[in-house]
Amino acid sequence: MSSLVECVPNFSEGRCKDVIDAISNAISQTKGCYLLDVDPGTSTNRTVYTFVGEPDAVINGALAAARVAHNLIDMQTQKGEHPRIGAMDVCPFIPIRNISIEECAVLSKKFGRLLGEELGVPVFLYGESQPLEYRKELSSIRQGEYEALEERLKDPKMKPDFGPAEFKPKYGASCVGARNFLIAYNINILGTKEQAHRIALNIREQGRSEKEPGRCQKVKGIGWWLEEENMAQISMNLIDFKTTNLHNVFEECVKDAKELKLATCGSQIVGLIPLESILMAAEYYIQKENLMILEEENKVKLVIERLGLSSITKFNPNERIIEYIIKERLVNEDEKYQNLSLKDFTNLVGARSSLPGGGCVSALVGALGSSLSCMSALLTYGNRKFEMLDPHVRQVLPSFYNSYHELLKLVDQDAIAFNSYVTARRLPSKTSEAQKIKCEKIDQALFRCIEVPYTVMKRSHELWPFLRKLATIFNTETRSDLQVGVKCLETAIFGAYANVEINLKDTDLSDSRLADLSADAKRILTESKKETEEILKIINERN
Repeated sequence: MSSLVECVPNFSEGRCKDVIDAISNAISQTKGCYLLDVDPGTSTNRTVYTFVGEPDAVINGALAAARVAHNLIDMQTQKGEHPRIGAMDVCPFIPIRNISIEECAVLSKKFGRLLGEELGVPVFLYGESQPLEYRKELSSIRQGEYEALEERLKDPKMKPDFGPAEFKPKYGASCVGARNFLIAYNINILGTKEQAHRIALNIREQGRSEKEPGRCQKVKGIGWWLEEENMAQISMNLIDFKTTNLHNVFEECVKDAKELKLATCGSQIVGLIPLESILMAAEYYIQKENLMILEEENKVKLVIERLGLSSITKFNPNERIIEYIIKERLVNEDEKYQNLSLKDFTNLVGARSSLPGGGCVSALVGALGSSLSCMSALLTYGNRKFEMLDPHVRQVLPSFYNSYHELLKLVDQDAIAFNSYVTARRLPSKTSEAQKIKCEKIDQALFRCIEVPYTVMKRSHELWPFLRKLATIFNTETRSDLQVGVKCLETAIFGAYANVEINLKDTDLSDSRLADLSADAKRILTESKKETEEILKIINERN
């Protein structure tokens, strides 16, 4: 699937509806940007916008919003409770899907440079984007706020990362950076505010002091009283859920509450949450309780129940999980072929068009091979006749299930890669700079055209050990299904290899990445033939 970045710019205007709406429109009207939330604050005189998109689209959306702020917000008259130094005060880039925090840092620097050049305003990097330790924290950059900015810009240590080291009275300056997704998470305690805060001190990274740090890294927390619910909460910000996730802090809080003879009664997510965080929690409980849950929908249900996420207000995944909110908007891009009927897809393959072609079909055939293996395993698992085999089937079943979902996604990814290559070939090349850009884009697209079918090969090839195991224990009533599944995987590998090879002809194999990939693809092709023969032999010999 394509890369997905979240951008959460904060603007120093929370009272004038016309300005707030103008910024909203600038973002939502930018191609490829999806505005998810607008949160204005009157007392803070600040509005927080949340939108997502692919990297380049997000940069364009943030620039469009900054232009509006530059024209409509006047910092000379702006007042509010929230610390600020500029019209677009803060603009963080946050990795959501298929992109790293390091890549978001590069993205933020690109945006910062463009912002400084186009609008001629000072731009400071912060967070993961800022190499200088003393300028990583927003508080250090915003010290004295807008009112002190003019004087502070005279200090060499406050030289902007981009744009001029000049005071711009109307605009001020902007802070641009990259951070991981922050999850606002509250755990309900049937106790006092003081008891909730006591647990928070045990949990949060800061702890009580430097000598008494808390148990959970990348977590901030306090205890407070929730008047409308007549109970206390441990209120936390999970700064990096990949370091400390929902289930980690929930289990720690439950443990501390029990020691204080207190009951926990569910928890609450404030705002939005990435799907990955929910699935991480699901895997924890699946492993802890030795469960067999394959479907994503049921994994989400498990987490809602185990963490009590609907204890205060109903947790609706379609309204709270970022990927689900924007799913329908991304369908045309990432799931075009997956959502076609079998008849329509087949007709497209047979049409006078390059897409969907052999690469797409290879990925689909691999998905069918994996799903047939999954079917055979499921018709063995949970069957009273074969219940002694359940522990063995459980070792292989998740691999088949996960693989066919991943291979199905690669059907569209192969088409997207090909379209990117065609688009790159059509770029202008009249100047040396344009020619350089065109060559870079072609190389990037061509590598993706190789990488996708290679991934089809790898994912299909990884299933052989699991198929060997299944071949010795499967329900023999599914013999022909499993045989077809095995041959489908071999065909997928053969077809994907053909796509790898034809695209490699247009590349420079002195590139070590491509040379290694080519060698590995040949290895997989050779081994797949042997694996197919041996596994089919095992299946055929079963009584």
